[in-house]
Amino acid sequence: TGAAIGAANYLLIWALRIPPIIATLSASFIIQSIDISYGRGLQIKPPPGFADFTNWQFLGIPVLAMLTVLFTIGAATSLQRMIYGRSVLAIGQNIRAAWLAGVNVGRIRFLTYTLSGALGGIDGALLAGYFRGANVDIGNEYLLASIAVVVIGGTSVAGGKANVPGVWGAGLFLVLLLTMLNTFGVSAGVRLVLT
Repeated sequence: TGAAIGAANYLLIWALRIPPIIATLSASFIIQSIDISYGRGLQIKPPPGFADFTNWQFLGIPVLAMLTVLFTIGAATSLQRMIYGRSVLAIGQNIRAAWLAGVNVGRIRFLTYTLSGALGGIDGALLAGYFRGANVDIGNEYLLASIAVVVIGGTSVAGGKANVPGVWGAGLFLVLLLTMLNTFGVSAGVRLVLT
């Protein structure tokens, strides 16, 4: 489902020539509206085995954290060493120059949006498993935080520059900040303003 949503986002951007951030946020709001109208606030429980998997630990370290490290290494390697990753960065730097250099811009952008949607779907499923239930509001608190982590980490929102270790560092900083604010008993409203 996530891959189909990512592909649909790309097709909207391509057909209507609208900015990607607008298309993505609009698609998110449309999907949430559909969920609210048909789901009527239901909370969906994940299968017990899947919920247990998302909370497994090995030597006191969450297995999902280990998988995240492996995925991050793979993403960094892909962006720096593989043709696909270099093509993504080239398109972000200058779409016309990338096209003139022989990059199939349409195909790479379609694959990138589809991959992004698929990863978002996997992330949503893992989040639902971790919290042992899914509802329409489960990921709302991560929307602006995910953009902030990318910007603070040194990755260009406009494209063309990626800093995977920087995004990791910014993510850890944000988690540390939230943990400290929770420890000191700061209210939810103040936490949202500060983060």
